[in-house]
Amino acid sequence: MLDTLQHKGRRKKLLENLSKRYDFDGNVLEAMGKVPRHMFIEPGLDHLAYLDKPLPIGARQTISQPYTVAIQSHLLNLSRFDKVLEIGTGCGYQTAVLAEMGLRVYSIERQRSLFLLAQKNLESLGYTSPLLFFGDGFAGLPKFAPFKGILLTCGAPDVPSALLKQLAIGGRMVIPVGDGVQRMLVIERLGEEDFKTTEHGEFKFVPMLTGVENK
Repeated sequence: MLDTLQHKGRRKKLLENLSKRYDFDGNVLEAMGKVPRHMFIEPGLDHLAYLDKPLPIGARQTISQPYTVAIQSHLLNLSRFDKVLEIGTGCGYQTAVLAEMGLRVYSIERQRSLFLLAQKNLESLGYTSPLLFFGDGFAGLPKFAPFKGILLTCGAPDVPSALLKQLAIGGRMVIPVGDGVQRMLVIERLGEEDFKTTEHGEFKFVPMLTGVENK
C-alpha cells in the first residue's frame, strides 16, 4: 500500500484538528505526521484511517484513536534519545510514533499474532530501531531497565509494581488505570521510593491482561 497525496492530505487535516483540541508538543504532531496510520489497520478500513477514532487491528484489539496516541506521547515529556518502554505493541503504530520522536523504543506484546503483525508493519516501513519483545507486559523488561519513560496502551487494573521499579528516577510513566473507563495517570519517580501522581482525564482502553497468548 502506498502513502498517497490523498492520505497525506487527510493526515494533515487530522493533525490540524488535533492541534485545536489541545496544545500538544510540536514534536508529537510532527512525528504523527510522518507515520502512515492507514498502513497499520485492517484491510478495507483505509477510508477510516484518518478519523479520530479507534479501529480494529485483529485479535480483538484496536489501534488507539489519534487523540489518545497524541496525548499519551505528549504526557511522556521525553527528549530525543531517551529510552522508553511501551507495554502493548499492538499493530506497531504507537511504536512508530515514538521512534519518529527520536526515542529509543523497547516494546512488549503479549499476543503472538500482534507481535508478528507489528514486526511486519514496522519492518515494511523501515522502522528498524524499535526493539520488540513477545511477553507479559506486567513483568516489563527488567533486563533493559531503567527507562526514562514507560507508556501503557491498555487499561491496567492498578499500577504494576514491577513497572514502577523499572522507571528511572526522574522518569515518567503514562498509564490508564481502571475498569471500563480509565483515568490517565502520569507517575513521576522523584526518588527511590518517592512518586508523584497526576490525573489527565478519562479514556477507554482494552484491558491489560496477564500472561501471553500464542495464537
